[in-house]
Amino acid sequence: MGLNDQVSAERVHIGFFGIRNAGKSSVVNAVTGQKLSLVSDVKGTTTDPVKKAMEILPVGPVVIIDTPGIDDDGKLGEMRVKRALQALNQTDIAVLVVDGKVGKQEADRELIALFESKKIPYIIVYNKSDLCKELPSPGKNELYVSAVRGENIHELKEMIARFAVREEENRYIVADLLSAGDLVVLVVPIDSAAPKGRLILPQQQTIREILDAGATAVVTREKEFSQTLTALFKKPRLVITDSQVFEQVRHDTPDDILLTSFSILFARYKGNLKEAVCGAAVLDRLQDGDTVLISEGCTHHRQCDDIGTVKLPQWIRAYTGKKIGFDFTSGGEFPEDLSEYALVIHCGGCMLSEKEMRYRVRYSIDHGVPVTNYGIAIAQMHGILQRSIAPFPTEPDIQ
Repeated sequence: MGLNDQVSAERVHIGFFGIRNAGKSSVVNAVTGQKLSLVSDVKGTTTDPVKKAMEILPVGPVVIIDTPGIDDDGKLGEMRVKRALQALNQTDIAVLVVDGKVGKQEADRELIALFESKKIPYIIVYNKSDLCKELPSPGKNELYVSAVRGENIHELKEMIARFAVREEENRYIVADLLSAGDLVVLVVPIDSAAPKGRLILPQQQTIREILDAGATAVVTREKEFSQTLTALFKKPRLVITDSQVFEQVRHDTPDDILLTSFSILFARYKGNLKEAVCGAAVLDRLQDGDTVLISEGCTHHRQCDDIGTVKLPQWIRAYTGKKIGFDFTSGGEFPEDLSEYALVIHCGGCMLSEKEMRYRVRYSIDHGVPVTNYGIAIAQMHGILQRSIAPFPTEPDIQ
């Protein structure tokens, strides 16, 4: 992926919902101009949420989510409905597709109530308008369309675009900490877990933001970090490290240079730094028999020294001296039942939208389970958490 590409996590997520055979997939295909979803007269053709990152004019970069019918039945159908509802946690704009011939059903009304309770802007689309004899005047967020004939599809895209307008947010990974001309050193391990021939997404995004701020990014491995510092013509404003080598980089970084990690920067960027700092303190209170959930927002091939499934459990057991159990989830999977966990440790969430990441943090806390992330947990275990959050003096309640 190039630095100029907008990552899926930063795109507007548009979810299409409705009962079976309302024509959700036909509307999705008409809006996208692609055969993104399988279309059939058989009820329940869409069996799992289908996600696709793409560009739609006049909206711009988006992620389209086509979901299973909300009225699916049977045991397998219940699982499909559950996955459809889980997609709401990723949805910025909901499009409810209603069969225009029959009007809103109870399942549609329940979906509208969910949209409103979750404060998700929504559009009601009455599909199959070409088969309707009478068309009452639509409400302000309603529209009649015919996916088969392409009628009012352009108007639907225009309406989605209006809903998709976001107020400019002053959200930064690192730019607000920098001035033009600053030096920033990024420490990037290259080991068996590193992707061949490229940098991982948080590293790419951070470098781009440093450059946009008029600062200079110096990228090095931990093996060359010390000599890199010596070779620089002036003192760096900030050192940003991968959490896995936090201890070594801390040792090699003079106390008068600010130090933090990619994971901590992304906790701040996603809006959950305060909760993650509070959650890290729970590591000091874990007891024999406690279970910790380690959750990643992406899926990847596990390496023998994988940080989530191998290194973190080893470090936690060594740090606590306790017999701790671990469960692991990845990708879109996040448990509904958290009652067995003493702590959730999440990745930085670079592949998750801010909405999804906030949901996971809020859901954990609402169910009485503290949550932190990889980098903050590692900083806590190495006794350098306070130094790692020192670059953020204006952040509330974390110092």
